[in-house]
Amino acid sequence: MGPGTQVYLYVHIMKLRKKGLFYPGRSFFVVILILVNMSSESIKADNDTLSDKFRGHDKTEAATMMTPKEAKQKMEKESQEAKNNIARIPIPPLKGALTHYKDFPSKLIRPRPVDVWLPEGYDASSNKRYPVIYMHDGQMIFHHADSSLAGMDVFWNPDKVMTRLVNNNEVRPAIIVSIWMADWTEGDRGLELMPQKAVTDEVWRNMQEQSSKWRAKSGVGALSSDKYLKFIVTELKPFVDGTYLTLMDQPNTFIMGSSMGGLISAYAISEYPDVFGGAACLSTDWTHGDGAVARWFSDHWPAPGRNRIYYDYGTEGFEAYYEPFQLQMNEVLRGKGFIEGNDFMTQRFDGADHSPKSWNARLHVPLKFLLGNN
Repeated sequence: MGPGTQVYLYVHIMKLRKKGLFYPGRSFFVVILILVNMSSESIKADNDTLSDKFRGHDKTEAATMMTPKEAKQKMEKESQEAKNNIARIPIPPLKGALTHYKDFPSKLIRPRPVDVWLPEGYDASSNKRYPVIYMHDGQMIFHHADSSLAGMDVFWNPDKVMTRLVNNNEVRPAIIVSIWMADWTEGDRGLELMPQKAVTDEVWRNMQEQSSKWRAKSGVGALSSDKYLKFIVTELKPFVDGTYLTLMDQPNTFIMGSSMGGLISAYAISEYPDVFGGAACLSTDWTHGDGAVARWFSDHWPAPGRNRIYYDYGTEGFEAYYEPFQLQMNEVLRGKGFIEGNDFMTQRFDGADHSPKSWNARLHVPLKFLLGNN
């Protein structure tokens, strides 16, 4: 039974449990009924991807019976409708101070904006130094006039969360560096954030079957996540450390993102364990390549004791299909000797969906895990 079939079963069983129709005495018969229901497509089930079958669907019986093409069209339509209906709000005042670098130069990736946020009380003339968190998808991180999404209700607003936690003496204050995503053409963001070394030719074909954003690209060689991480480590970090009062060492350097930003943050721990002391991966989208990245990590993860990593996921929309993959990743970490609660944490947030509002609502959890005073 391949990953597509496993997750199909998992989703159906979770629905039946919510309805009170699945319990130990009848579990075997329920599984048989589900498999019978799948029979018309069982031959191709393991090759069909979660993106085609599940992601973005309403969690109804009708949705799970859609063909891959119908499901993808529905997801894209609903996604566009959601974008068109984003609430417009006034730009709120920032806590702390922010510097916007409009075209940060690079020899490795296409130049793009970078925002550097300084916590309240930062004084360039003092000797106090700060940890640094590098965040992805910078357009949606800080709500300020220079953001391409200014006026839309789509931001993480970590300045508000960090300031509140610092004032309550729950975390150490930190500098936050937000890197804007590649959004030049469809799929460019994915090329930078999909962990490159995990993508074989077979995985790439699987990804192209999942989504048009991958089909538009030439091949595995189009992926640029290795260059993106190298940019952060060899170009951006030296600039930040040379310009601001930072704690430059590994225990005080962190990386954070959501969805595919969660994938690249975990990849950073795998590729640069001596640079990043910790990572926060919210709503990590393991579905690309049907969990290929989690499987790759089973052979490419650092030894325990020097790195800490936080994962979470919700239960609504896209999030409903992340749990089985996240549980697999948890087993990878345990197998490597990572201790839950110390070296890593995984949180499930019932009712949470795949949105910056949800990430803002729980951002205090990973910040306390990485920067907590206790």
